Amino acid sequence: MNQVQRIEAIDILRGLALALMLLVNNPGNWSAVYAPFLHADWHGLTPTDLVFPFFLFVVGASMACSLRLQIQARGLPWFSVIKRTLLLFLIGLILHIIPFDKSPENWRILGVLQRIAVCFFIVALLITFVKQKWLTMLAGLTLVAYWLALNAFSDAPYALETNLVRYIDLSVMGSSHMWQGKGLAFDPEGIFSTISSCITVLSGYLVCMRIQRYQHASQQAVFLAKIGAVMILLGLLWSVWDPLNKSLWTSSFVLVSSGIACIILSLITFLWDINNIRFGLNALKVYGTNPIFIYVAAWVFAVALSSISVDVSGESMTVKQAVYSTLTVTMSAKLASLVYAICFCAVFYWVSLALYKKKIFIKL
Repeated sequence: MNQVQRIEAIDILRGLALALMLLVNNPGNWSAVYAPFLHADWHGLTPTDLVFPFFLFVVGASMACSLRLQIQARGLPWFSVIKRTLLLFLIGLILHIIPFDKSPENWRILGVLQRIAVCFFIVALLITFVKQKWLTMLAGLTLVAYWLALNAFSDAPYALETNLVRYIDLSVMGSSHMWQGKGLAFDPEGIFSTISSCITVLSGYLVCMRIQRYQHASQQAVFLAKIGAVMILLGLLWSVWDPLNKSLWTSSFVLVSSGIACIILSLITFLWDINNIRFGLNALKVYGTNPIFIYVAAWVFAVALSSISVDVSGESMTVKQAVYSTLTVTMSAKLASLVYAICFCAVFYWVSLALYKKKIFIKL
């Protein structure tokens, strides 16, 4: 796979992850969502649980294509890496503050962009200062150490209330700065679970470093399928003792989600590079070319739709409620919720397409 093809395949996977992220994060009504578009309540795995690890996997894959070359030529570009890390973290923090209706003592500190920022920085250091031949061993040892640490903490290490991830977050940040979505303070992008998340990023880096050794797309597709299958099997076996859990980002979850990412990337390579199939994939490629900008713009747009009120037949409701209620006139509640999410994604596809046609690529 030459560099252009490789970047295109990664863009497609990135676009898929971003489109799915917007789809599952923006239903018309959270009380009316089809099961595959919801996260597993705790243990388990749904298609939605794969979205964020796919994105992190692509972060690592992209580092193998770009940052690695800079490191080889001039060493780690400290200024740009630190700037990107800080900007991503700051933007993520600001998104949680919008629409500025909470006092600082109740601001959530961690989140999706914050995790991407920290993982990017840590993996950048690893690929700079650790020889590549040791990175795979380091990844494996880290997953084992993370598993052992979880289990050493309490008699119920995987329970929501008594896990090490929650304990560390409570000790460092306090409950008021954590996500409260499960009825108590627990952050799915917690401090300690960022360790295993870094291995998701590192897996993307290592896999894409390996496929660069193959000259033909067919060889790359076969390798990706094989390594993906091995990771999935190992992860499923490990899950007997280490349950699949996205919220805790367990070691088994890292292996299974990264393995599935490899399988999907193999399929993209097979369709795009080997069979020259562009239908649908080209749209995903476009979606993946301005991911951070689209993610932030979509977040702000979603907040606006849920904050701005309009009058509908003498009744005040938000724009989101008005659109959703209009859809429910002709379809079921769950279908209306899904259609709303699809329309939301479509809006930002057209934004992505407009930027792509003008060759505008917004990077931090």
